[in-house]
Amino acid sequence: MREPAARDVVHVLTERGRTVATAESLTGGLVCAALTEVPGSSAVVRGGVVAYATEVKAAVLGVDGELLARGGAVQGEVAAQLAEGVRRVLGADVGLATTGVAGPAEQDGQPVGRVFVAVARPEGTTLRQLDLSGDRAAIREQTVSAVLALTHSLEG
Repeated sequence: MREPAARDVVHVLTERGRTVATAESLTGGLVCAALTEVPGSSAVVRGGVVAYATEVKAAVLGVDGELLARGGAVQGEVAAQLAEGVRRVLGADVGLATTGVAGPAEQDGQPVGRVFVAVARPEGTTLRQLDLSGDRAAIREQTVSAVLALTHSLEG
């Protein structure tokens, strides 16, 4: 398995009887793919939304359009709203979200490697800012690991 943290997340969510959904921008579906690689994941994974385009974040997942217009897609509050939105739209207990800059160039005034991950749960939403290094693939993989580790720490 590519992502041992995914196994841990699926295991703990299964034990707790909780479901999960993903809202992904820079990871382009990698988080959901990591979760669904785990045998038995169908018991907990509701699905995922790849909201790569800024307008999809607003139209599909309900991210505040004014927030996006003011500061772009790479903001902590955007990650939080993505996680909350996918939780609502897909009817999951837990929503995971990723947004950031994988490169090759900065975006919305944010440097390459600036990433926000969020986990929305009934208990509230937890957000983390990451400043990652490496090439595009490395930043994306580190983001997957980070959001899964955050989820496991909150749910475990």
